[in-house]
Amino acid sequence: MCGAYELLWRFLHALLFAQRALFAWFREQLGGRGSWLSRWRRGAASVAVAASRALLVPATATGFFAFHKPAAAGRKVLSNQSRWRRDGKSLQKLPGHVGLVVTEEEPSYADMASLVVWCMAVGISYVSVYDHDGIFKRNNSRLMDEILKQQQELLNLDCSKYTIEFANQDKTDQVLNCQPTLNVLSPEDGKTDIVRAAQKFCHLVAQQQRKCTDLDVNVLDNLLSSTKGFPDPDLILKFGPVDSILGFLPWHIRVTEIISLPSHVNISYEDFFSALCHYATCEQRWGK
Repeated sequence: MCGAYELLWRFLHALLFAQRALFAWFREQLGGRGSWLSRWRRGAASVAVAASRALLVPATATGFFAFHKPAAAGRKVLSNQSRWRRDGKSLQKLPGHVGLVVTEEEPSYADMASLVVWCMAVGISYVSVYDHDGIFKRNNSRLMDEILKQQQELLNLDCSKYTIEFANQDKTDQVLNCQPTLNVLSPEDGKTDIVRAAQKFCHLVAQQQRKCTDLDVNVLDNLLSSTKGFPDPDLILKFGPVDSILGFLPWHIRVTEIISLPSHVNISYEDFFSALCHYATCEQRWGK
């Protein structure tokens, strides 16, 4: 009986030793330095290190993911200048005086400044800006700042010198390279200005400096103060859904071409130039 117990004990001891040896072999195969699991772990670690190094590579590094520096802004400015100048010369007829009339409730200073600068760029000498509420005129300094900003960005011109005239104010002595002149108008520069001119003429007649028969188109033009030195508008670009120019210079637009555009907000240069092309191809009969 004792011999049987001793034999069973030795068998169990041998089985436990075999189990430990088997576990040791599996651990060596799965987790040892040369095992496939160890190699996979080392490979994954290498990939992680390489990825972290790639994220820290300077932006000037060459290769597929290298940062490509954009083209110089000055080159783009010169390209735009050349294009706009060429566009202006390509037109069969270019207006000398353009009126920009906004009938929308919310005027955009940035978009209006773009329109003014584009007028300068294509060679238009006189620009009048008008809105029925007189918002641009009351905030002419804000509009001027935006024009100077875009003038520098889009035309790369010296913004310290610019000829600008506001209605019923003395003309400044500043001069811009391409000599455009801007007039910012409001409703008081329309019918009200005609009334003031008539009162002035009546006063001259009362003082016997004029005769009633002296009144003609040229005399009235000289008495009007809102557009002194400005020719009559050749073209009006009206922006907004209202089918009216809302009192813009009623005396001066006898033969003016009027083109309506949906909005001045987010207007593109292509839309602006398309309107100029339409004006260049229209036949003006001067009342004949």
